[in-house]
Amino acid sequence: MSNSDGTPEGPGRPTRWRPVRVLTLAVFALAGLIFVTSFNTAKGTNIRTDASLLRLSDLIEQRSHKNAGLDESTSALRSQVDSLAARDDGSTRAEDARLDALEAEAGTTEVDGSGLTVTLDDAPPNAQAAPGYPEPQANDLVIHQQDLQAVVNALWQGGAEGIRVMDQRLISTSAVRCVGNTLILQGRVYSPPYKITAVGDRGKLNRALANSPAIQNYQLYVKAYGLGWKVDEHRAVTLPGYSGTVDLHHAKPVS
Repeated sequence: MSNSDGTPEGPGRPTRWRPVRVLTLAVFALAGLIFVTSFNTAKGTNIRTDASLLRLSDLIEQRSHKNAGLDESTSALRSQVDSLAARDDGSTRAEDARLDALEAEAGTTEVDGSGLTVTLDDAPPNAQAAPGYPEPQANDLVIHQQDLQAVVNALWQGGAEGIRVMDQRLISTSAVRCVGNTLILQGRVYSPPYKITAVGDRGKLNRALANSPAIQNYQLYVKAYGLGWKVDEHRAVTLPGYSGTVDLHHAKPVS
């Protein structure tokens, strides 16, 4: 049969999918998948301005203050324990002398004498290269972990009896680490300028600093870009003993 206009009637003709239409649907499907994935990843936050990154520095600062408070509590408890132990520990004088020597080497007791303080600092914000030097990169203008370690190692090499970085005494388990432009030492965070104080013979300490190849290299950046370097000598300086906790995974008795 035919319609009055001559168009044949009958079952509908199957729809033919054109390549362009298929490609368009595929693009929309892919876009939807990306949107869902992005939403699940962000969990309701803006990925471009994820506040978690901004909160990280605040969290580090909070933990640093908390650790400082815990250090004070630990120091007070340690003083009480030492006081109780000193009443009557049943040890001989020779044993007490040996214990005192071990405590001095461990850095848990106060040490005083002559010494010096080394101060390291970033270059000024408007620092420019001195004549004859290339323009500085960002890393040329800040204190790095190896700079702090170079000073500490040189002072030990110079016979330091004890070293304090900022307000903390170093012991055998201390690790001088930098993250970005901040120093993380024994759970606490510090910003430049960094002060490193040592007790010992000032002449030997100064010579050790001058003879350190790493510090000689640092001095080039001091001259070229204005990184901070200052050495203050002390006729008398006192370093308090380390009062924090010691987390050892492996240890053996001192023979």
